[in-house]
Amino acid sequence: MTTPPLKGVRVLDLTSVVVGPVATQFFGDYGADVIKVEAPGGDLLRQLGGQSKSGSLSPKFMNLNRNKRSLGIDMKAPGARAVIDKLLETSDVVVTNMRPNALKRLGLDYEAAKAKNPKVIYAHVVGFGTGGRYAGKPAYDTIIQGMSGVAATNYRAHGEPRYLPMVMADHTVGFVVIQFVLMALLHRHQTGEGQFIEIPMYENMAAYVLAEHMGQRVHVGSDGPTGDLRVLDPLAQPTKTKDSYICVSANSDKQAFALFEAIGKPELKDDPRFCSVKARFRNVSEYHRTRNAGLLQKTTAEWVAIFDKLDVPAMPFNTFEDLLADPHINDVGLIEEIDHPIEGRIRNVRLPTKTTADWDQTVRPAPAVGQDTTEILTDLGFAPDAITEMVDAGVLVQGAKGKADAAE
Repeated sequence: MTTPPLKGVRVLDLTSVVVGPVATQFFGDYGADVIKVEAPGGDLLRQLGGQSKSGSLSPKFMNLNRNKRSLGIDMKAPGARAVIDKLLETSDVVVTNMRPNALKRLGLDYEAAKAKNPKVIYAHVVGFGTGGRYAGKPAYDTIIQGMSGVAATNYRAHGEPRYLPMVMADHTVGFVVIQFVLMALLHRHQTGEGQFIEIPMYENMAAYVLAEHMGQRVHVGSDGPTGDLRVLDPLAQPTKTKDSYICVSANSDKQAFALFEAIGKPELKDDPRFCSVKARFRNVSEYHRTRNAGLLQKTTAEWVAIFDKLDVPAMPFNTFEDLLADPHINDVGLIEEIDHPIEGRIRNVRLPTKTTADWDQTVRPAPAVGQDTTEILTDLGFAPDAITEMVDAGVLVQGAKGKADAAE
């Protein structure tokens, strides 16, 4: 194995819940030293997203916080300033989704970071960009889904506005953070310059939705219809078969005509409603109804076998339980079992993308609050007596590392 590409990069993780941790876990996965700063009560996500055996490490928290070290600190305490300053001085990257006023009060805003470290890359995730009237308002994933048009996709398709039942905006914007921090690291490598990056959730998700659904409004002066009718059609969903559901996507003429043959309706390839891509788009609901009626004739397994031979994209619909049991997931090793020192034996979702570079991707399980406080403070140059004094004063939190460490 070779050294991972971000080895030697220190990331100060001032994030919580999902959008920031998605990004900082990626940096940790590829070798960065990610220091997750947590208040004594810890990240809110520790209590959300499923049951924890220990009471402080929910399944979702563990899935988004591996390969990080946890520093427990009361940043409002007078003695915390020395620790904060040292963290800012020694960090290559700062990632935060704290609100601007809170950052300024704590001396953790970009200007404070830049004063300590002119080459720092500072990524600030905000709900709404600072140039607009919503700047500074609090935002969670559901707020952004509702405002950006994500919930409107369900409104258009099914007549009722609904959030996607996963924090899709947080995950999507988390990957935007990754993009821009990596570009900033490359820029610094080329120029020696640090920079400030503002990543607004609302604008990023609005851009995502509008790229799909601006429709005829892409033409200036047009008040034509918005939305991609093909994906907004209420029947554009997993389709019932004789025994379960199947996902079929026959878009090209070749695929659609093969589908017509399979369901016993070969004459439909000459039907003016379905004879071309444009015709099927104009009559998308009728096309879906015809397809769905035909797919009721056989089981999902039978259809998958038939469509494989016809080269029509089709796969079974998976529940969460089906996904965990999917043999392909096992073939590629997406899920591995590892020992967590506090939670016991757990399933870890590996990085799915593969490269020819065989980077070391040793997994460090998600930490308890303050689990690595002493280690981090020692790395920062604080003497043991100074660390003990800050722990006794309630400035620092030391968390248990679990059974493995207690036994040493």
